[in-house]
Amino acid sequence: MKVFLTGATGFVGQEVLKQTLSREHSVKLLVRSPGKITPQPDIEEHIGDTTDPQSLQNGLTGCDAVINLVGIIREHPKRGITFAKLHTASTRNMLQAAKEQGVSRFLQMSANGTRADAVTTYHKTKWAAEQLVRDSDLDWTIFRPSLIFGPKDQFINMLAGLIRKLPVVPVMGNGNYRLQPVSVKNIAEGFVNALETPESIGQIYHCGGPDIYSYNQLLDLIGAAMGKKSVCKLHHPLALMKPVVKVMQSIPQFPITRDQLEMLLEENICDQSDWQNTFKLELQTLPKGIAEYIS
Repeated sequence: MKVFLTGATGFVGQEVLKQTLSREHSVKLLVRSPGKITPQPDIEEHIGDTTDPQSLQNGLTGCDAVINLVGIIREHPKRGITFAKLHTASTRNMLQAAKEQGVSRFLQMSANGTRADAVTTYHKTKWAAEQLVRDSDLDWTIFRPSLIFGPKDQFINMLAGLIRKLPVVPVMGNGNYRLQPVSVKNIAEGFVNALETPESIGQIYHCGGPDIYSYNQLLDLIGAAMGKKSVCKLHHPLALMKPVVKVMQSIPQFPITRDQLEMLLEENICDQSDWQNTFKLELQTLPKGIAEYIS
């Protein structure tokens, strides 16, 4: 099978590319400039951008499926990087290109917590993108991962950096809000398995790890992986921190935005059983997974 892959240079995309090739599929990568990926057999590059529909012309021709992974976790409006542009508009362009160029299979990366009555712009634009996929005539499958961990993740590595540098780690609120971290290897495996699983067409899968942790527990697990007996935490009242985050989020170096704080407080858990069973996944645990790259 020949797969058109967007977001191949990203954290999830690199693992999806690796596993797609290991299953003897060929891949055509959408890249904004040549040379982003080390040349390998069974890899082609198409120069283009999901936000520019003209650049997608003839790029998907001859492919059997699209895996659309393009997405961001933080906006930079001054640079033209917004959720609406990268989530919703990009998905619309990819769907149109797939339809016009005769590619019927379409796998979409969404996010756990995405819903019709979403509060955050992140989830609203992910939902709008999902609606476009569901309303299409393509053979679609949608994946909604929870917090994804792996060697090049942002969140776990950011927390590890705080634990490494600070004697006391700040925690928003009581830290009892829950997360269900899932391995990037399992996420990629689900995407690749879906290429050969026709019963997944027209389905939405929630993708979570085998265990649920509070934010406090997550910090302790990361600390343990780093060889620390305990992680000292300082809990900050939300009534004081929410205004601070609102003001400071425009600074790129500030570690959290208002949307990210809201999603953290909403929690990030799901019933992963349908996803796990359909694609026959052996889910990696968080302690084992982060031990491979946090030290």
